[in-house]
Order: sequence, then C-alpha cells, then structure tokens
Amino acid sequence: MNKTLIVYYSLFQNTKNLALEIAKQTGGDVRELIPEKSYSFDYNTAAKEVRNQIARGFCPKLITGNEAIDDYQTIFIGTPNWFKTLAPPVMSFIKLHDFTGKRIIPFCTHGGGGFCQIENDIARECSNSIILPGIAVNGAAAPEEITKWLETIGF
Repeated sequence: MNKTLIVYYSLFQNTKNLALEIAKQTGGDVRELIPEKSYSFDYNTAAKEVRNQIARGFCPKLITGNEAIDDYQTIFIGTPNWFKTLAPPVMSFIKLHDFTGKRIIPFCTHGGGGFCQIENDIARECSNSIILPGIAVNGAAAPEEITKWLETIGF
C-alpha cells in the first residue's frame, strides 16, 4: 500500500494553503495539526511564545493530527519556518510516530529564511526513513511551482 498523507501546522494559513495544493496534486489525505493551546494571533506575542518553546524543546499536546500513520507509506510534513526550525506542534507529531521505512517529504513556508535547519531536524528525528528533497516557499507558491517540484522528486 502506498497511501500518501500530507500533515501540516499553520498559524497564518500559508502552510495550510501549500498543504492543500500538495494534496490536490497528489491525491493524498490531509491532516492538520492543532495543539491543545493555541498560539496568540498577535505576531509579537506568538513569536515570544514560540521562541520560548523551541528553546526548551517543548512539544505541545496535539488535539488533532496525532492519529496513527501506519497505513501511509509517503508522508509530506509541512511547517512554517519558526526561528530556523520546525513549529513545535510539528515536532510533537514527529516524536509521536515511528517513520521507519516511510518516505518523508518536508515542506515549509517562510518569510525569507528558506529551510534553515528544518530538513536536518526532520532527518535527525526520522533517521530510519527515506527523506526526499522538500520545497521551501516564501509566502505562497504557484500551482505550477508545486507541480514542477513534485515531478523533480518523481512523484
């Protein structure tokens, strides 16, 4: 079975929009990660909360998105670039599951920082999986950009 799952966390909808476009083009199932405690919608307050969580290695409890992944062989993992790494809810998801033998494809949205450490952090946490080249999108991506990337990785 080679089912595909697109998992993402999005605070300001950029990563969500990218995840939905990937799902549309791949036919994969979509799973949004929602932490038990929401982040502030005020950017400065949210940034302070997130910076503190990342510094402490905190992984928030998820109220959605933590369902089993056993039926999926390919998993796209999406996150905003927060202070050069994954959003804490995405790290929660990664730490909850065994990705042994699965194909992992990272994607992120950013405001100019690209992937930074995101791909390395995913590779470290999912060391028994196959990591394919991801895509880092500044803001929003055109559907053609996603199509080209998916073709490049043989999807």
